[in-house]
Amino acid sequence: MKSNIPVVILCGGMGTRLREETEFKPKPMVEVGGKPIVWHIMKIYAHYGFRRFILCLGYKGGIIKDYFLNYEAISNDFTIYLGKKNRISFQSNHTEQDFEITLVDTGLHTMTGGRVKRIEPYIDTESFMVTYGDGLADVDLKGLTSFHKSHGKIATLTATQAPSRYGVLDLLDNGKVRSFREKVQAEWINGGFFVFNREVFRYLDSECILERTPMDKLASDGQLMAFQHNGFWIGMDTYREYEMLNQMWDSGQAAWKIW
Repeated sequence: MKSNIPVVILCGGMGTRLREETEFKPKPMVEVGGKPIVWHIMKIYAHYGFRRFILCLGYKGGIIKDYFLNYEAISNDFTIYLGKKNRISFQSNHTEQDFEITLVDTGLHTMTGGRVKRIEPYIDTESFMVTYGDGLADVDLKGLTSFHKSHGKIATLTATQAPSRYGVLDLLDNGKVRSFREKVQAEWINGGFFVFNREVFRYLDSECILERTPMDKLASDGQLMAFQHNGFWIGMDTYREYEMLNQMWDSGQAAWKIW
């Protein structure tokens, strides 16, 4: 099944906490298992029939443009005919069929909400999806969109419980440790994987941070709902997480690989 709902992927950040990989490439192009992480994100959506993508570019966006401009040659076997009537015949042996990808330069220093605002002219449906260009999960996107449709509000985010990176101490007043818990589940956090109605653009401007004023205003207006996801989720924010994702892929333990 193919859905007409577009998926907006935020690909413009500088990824400063992953400088080992992002000094020469944008974070969405950092590879997991030999493929850019943005490719993995698109494959998750495509599994559920979402194959229309709008990529919000910024830092080193030309690298992302070049990747998709040359995708057929990179991903296919092909035959090239030289001479005056030169042409290339691609064998179409990759599985990313019927993908529609719109690449939009949304500015080098634009914040997340501003990037979404700037792609408004490309949204031709009543609802659309938004996610970050560095987050992987096994989210039930069919369940997410059904939940969004059922409640009738403007915005839905996916709430997840990421484990703490640090051990948690329960201390008594005299400094004695009563208990020690390693990697406990944190409180519910925003895991991205949004669904918005077009009315959300009224909450955005060209300079705003999506996760601050717009989300606060949507919540205070009673227009923000949370789809609870209890499965796998991770944001590739640091080199440690980059290494962990590659280890998971190499060992066949990639929980987000649902395709």
